[in-house]
Amino acid sequence: MPNQLPPSERTRIRRLKELARYDEEVTHAILDEAKVCHVGFVDNDQPFVIPTAIARINSHVYIHGSRVSRMLKLLAQGHPACITVTLLDGIVVARSAFSSSMNYRSVVILGQAEKVSGQEKIKSLDAFTEHLIPGRTADVRPSRPKEIAATTVLRFSLSESSVKISEGPPVDEKADYESDVWAGVIPLQLVSDTPQPDPKLKKGIKLPRYLAHHRPAR
Repeated sequence: MPNQLPPSERTRIRRLKELARYDEEVTHAILDEAKVCHVGFVDNDQPFVIPTAIARINSHVYIHGSRVSRMLKLLAQGHPACITVTLLDGIVVARSAFSSSMNYRSVVILGQAEKVSGQEKIKSLDAFTEHLIPGRTADVRPSRPKEIAATTVLRFSLSESSVKISEGPPVDEKADYESDVWAGVIPLQLVSDTPQPDPKLKKGIKLPRYLAHHRPAR
């Protein structure tokens, strides 16, 4: 039985509640696949939504950036935030424009940030690198103290989060199933292409084994 994350009044999904999921395993899986999140916050009554990298460690998600970032400064002071992640899995092509939609997996996280420091800060910065390129941290030089000092890392608990998953073929009105119009799903996925070497790369440096899977299949 998966661990449940009981919804709060703020995260309980009310529209299309049959798409709602609150189990921890599904939440973690979506976050671990996502590379980018969008962080919503308010500054002087003006809403902002900023895209940024995201990484998960256990039951927290982490964001990071320059210590002079307005967003990170405000969130570190305790301003509430809404973090969203969406994985687009397909375009649902129905027999009518009204019934057409998208297949997706999304997570919404509400809460306030905790500022990360010390060894946890270093660990979380490594987590960002490993999340994007597993195996990379063992190959690059460690961050210098001044680089770490110039970076703010914040974490958010997943205790107040919810998942919404839409999947499957189109659901049309009964009469539309007699239509001669094509219907179905166009699957979508994010794929990488062949890594492009830096023009200033020293001669003789081969593509590391941990990047070999980024080569397109022949």
